Amino acid sequence: MHRLIALLCLLILAPAPALAQPLAPPVAPYAPFNPAADYVTAGQDEPGYRRWVAQAAWRPMYVRAFHNYLTTYGVAGVAPTWQLLRTASHWQRCGADPFEVPPTSEWGNIVATLRFIGERIVPRIGPVEPVSVYRNPRLNLCAGGAQTSTHREMGAVDVVPLRPISREALMIELCAIHAASPDSHTGLGFYKGLRFHIDARKYREWGTAGAHGGYGCASVLAQGAMPFRAGVSSAPVPAPEPATIEPALVEPAPASETPDDLAPMAQ
Repeated sequence: MHRLIALLCLLILAPAPALAQPLAPPVAPYAPFNPAADYVTAGQDEPGYRRWVAQAAWRPMYVRAFHNYLTTYGVAGVAPTWQLLRTASHWQRCGADPFEVPPTSEWGNIVATLRFIGERIVPRIGPVEPVSVYRNPRLNLCAGGAQTSTHREMGAVDVVPLRPISREALMIELCAIHAASPDSHTGLGFYKGLRFHIDARKYREWGTAGAHGGYGCASVLAQGAMPFRAGVSSAPVPAPEPATIEPALVEPAPASETPDDLAPMAQ
């Protein structure tokens, strides 16, 4: 009798067998939105900048002077000053420095460009990150830039948006801004992906190919704000030859600028 009671107690107190649990589906790793990663290599990032600026005793002084210049003209807050010292994405291949403080004679050329970005672009698409600004003549040549590239004069800034956006939506926003600013003397250019170019040399645009055909911002804007179906590839459409541009709508860039303005995303 006692053995029976003890056996019953063991059965009551014994833990129930664990039920087989279904395996949870694997969770895809979170990939943060970071379009600058396509263009900025190790050494041209912030740690690389800190190493570069510490390699010469005079560099901090020149960087500070450049920052003070931007502050004086009200454009220091458009982007971090250290990012405005990035040279070309091909700096390593060309044996150049990842950063460079341009000659003081060129500093004034970036003011209008930064003002356009800060006053007209950032309010619409959010903050941006410069990935290439000044390129000295030797580096510009090695990187495939045009002989008359505004990057040589520090008048051009290549940037990427920091808020998630598709290429099509970015083109539509920027084309609308540019179309509303004919008095700005601003050039707008698109590379592959989300990289785009702004300069204050002359009112013009290039690299704009409509996803449904046509070329130029007029074609992009004619497609409307949401012309793209979900799931459809957003790969950029190659631009046609300049001869297909409608002169009444788009002023083509000079032929000498073509290698720079239509350069691949690695430029």
